[in-house]
Amino acid sequence: MKNILEAIDVKKTYKVGKIEVAALRGVSIRMREGEFISIMGPSGCGKSTLLHILGGLARPTAGKVIIDGEEISSVKDGARTDIRRRKIGFVFQRYNLLPTLSAEGNLEIARQIFGNGKRDENHVQNVLRLLGLERKVKHKPAEMSGGEQQRVAIARAVINKPAILLADEPTGNLDTENSQVVLAMLQELNRTFNQSIIMITHNPEAAAVGNRLVEMRDGCIVPHEHDVSFNPKEDTIYI
Repeated sequence: MKNILEAIDVKKTYKVGKIEVAALRGVSIRMREGEFISIMGPSGCGKSTLLHILGGLARPTAGKVIIDGEEISSVKDGARTDIRRRKIGFVFQRYNLLPTLSAEGNLEIARQIFGNGKRDENHVQNVLRLLGLERKVKHKPAEMSGGEQQRVAIARAVINKPAILLADEPTGNLDTENSQVVLAMLQELNRTFNQSIIMITHNPEAAAVGNRLVEMRDGCIVPHEHDVSFNPKEDTIYI
């Protein structure tokens, strides 16, 4: 099974006045196609910064990121945007749906902006069925619950078959019941479509739905000796 993502010694430093703050201190991670990785850690540990860099929303200060065979960390902004549109789907804590459009309209806008111009009707219908949205396609966001809006956001993120789905605290605005539904839907996407997923969370119960757990602390990945890719003799730790 091929590697769908590789990050090598990724560092990110911000300047706050004259002070440099290290958000990431040399993170290396490999992800195989079809994996569901949960990245867990306390607020401020660097997990959101890492997700933004993996998704091409930000550049690392140092290091390299390769998505589905394409290096994204050092290319020009236009090329990085193009790779992001073709390879990455995003789900955020806020649903970010267009309020004047129906669920169907939100999906169609995403298809036109991020897709290749061709509508795969079978895939669209399969996604809607899997996420339980067949009866909600004509509804606008204000006519749906928070859990339903987040499921539309997930559908929008995967409608163009991205290589990787990146989810940033996708249950952060949901109650327990809706959180469980959304997490189950992500698991089903992973199982049914072999969708590669990286989800960040501070919640251990949410993190448990992935098939691999990565813990972060103080801008670093916490190594665990039971991880098969951990080699304490190497300088770089791949999780």
